[in-house]
Amino acid sequence: MSMKCYLTIDFGSTYTKLVAIDLEGEKILATAKDITTVDDDIMIGFNNAYQKLIIEIEKNISIEKIEFIEKIACSSAAGGLKMVAIGLVPELTAEAAKKAALGAGARVIKTYSYELNSREVEEIKNSSVDIILLAGGTDGGNKDCIIHNARLLVEHKIKTPVIIAGNKAVADIIEEIFSEANIDYYLTENVMPKINKLNVEPAREEIRKVFMSKIIEAKGMKGAEDFISGILMPTPAAVLKAAELLSEGTNEEDGIGDLIVVDIGGATTDIHSIGKGEPSKPGVLLKGLEDPVSKRTVEGDLGMRYSAVSLLEAAGSKKIRNYLNDIDKKWDIKGMSNYRYENVKMIPETKEEIIFDEAMAKAATELSMTRHCGFLESIYTPMGTMFNQSGKDLLNAPFIIGTGGVIVHSKNPKGILEAGKFNKNEPIYLKPENPKYLIDKTYVLSAMGLLAQKKPDLAVKMMKKYLIEV
Repeated sequence: MSMKCYLTIDFGSTYTKLVAIDLEGEKILATAKDITTVDDDIMIGFNNAYQKLIIEIEKNISIEKIEFIEKIACSSAAGGLKMVAIGLVPELTAEAAKKAALGAGARVIKTYSYELNSREVEEIKNSSVDIILLAGGTDGGNKDCIIHNARLLVEHKIKTPVIIAGNKAVADIIEEIFSEANIDYYLTENVMPKINKLNVEPAREEIRKVFMSKIIEAKGMKGAEDFISGILMPTPAAVLKAAELLSEGTNEEDGIGDLIVVDIGGATTDIHSIGKGEPSKPGVLLKGLEDPVSKRTVEGDLGMRYSAVSLLEAAGSKKIRNYLNDIDKKWDIKGMSNYRYENVKMIPETKEEIIFDEAMAKAATELSMTRHCGFLESIYTPMGTMFNQSGKDLLNAPFIIGTGGVIVHSKNPKGILEAGKFNKNEPIYLKPENPKYLIDKTYVLSAMGLLAQKKPDLAVKMMKKYLIEV
């Protein structure tokens, strides 16, 4: 007799994480992880983790055979999915393109606006980006800018795949320009068909397809594809998919409503929020481009290892010191940050190392939440003082979910997540006031984002079971 299971794999920038899921029992059989070996052969790290997984399963379960009927994966190895977004007006189509790219699990290296110049295109050409997202103009609006930018990309012999998500009135012209030049392009719907109206899902789906068909091979992961059923998406996209599903539910399984995910990694801190984020207070008006219901921001300067030095620069030593629970001690904050940057695979072992890591995590949570949430600006009218809201109002968000190594291994994960709460000393930032805290102890989010592609009902059920309230 064999037990039919799914194996989910997350090829992370630091660790390759495996989760074995018993479909019939609706439970996680075992989890395992090992260092990702992307510089040599990514399957070395996978095989190390796989051996640990099998030992763990055999230790806990008395059954003759485990049959993995599906092996599905996501990846953020080799730096993840890097993109540039090109639009027209910085606050509108360029920002809409950026939101689409982030929601697809990409790390947006830079956003360009208006007509590109030769220096900017050479900058794009010489960068390490995987995909270019070309937007610009509402449907029926400005045509000249996106056509100019398409021609300049051709002129500079760009080899990077280009996703076209701009003014539909010029789609035929740009297709002709790119076809004649043998540019690898993909056409999808406009990311902003009307002023202040987002339409990011078609572009997100196209980015995912390009990731699957092109980027995996470019990052040397073809060997992994020979063993598994497929690398379905970038890891951040899997986490966002899981968050959407947990929030909204399915026809068979109720969701839990609006939520926020805080994902602290070695290179970045990602925040995912699911919810409309409309003003919750009277006298507040929405301003500018709306945020998508499923919003992701990624902070490339707020990481625990690769970005430890830039985290210190962004937070400042005073903020880090305030989060250390022994403020009288003479902490070598700069030295400890540099050590983590130079030793990215460091695992904290001493009490001092753990305290410092958690102080960094609190600073990363606070800053990333400040950047992610909406904020208020006061305006003076004949009716008195009113407020404009830019971005999402997250004051009433009922849940914050924590994931990432520093949170998963912490003895006080709630303390880290509380750094992202509303702060009465900075009342313009619309952060959650009284959320409940859930912890992703078994790295279930990325696994359930993958499982959701095949069995969404089961994915919701298991997230409700395995996310632990603290």
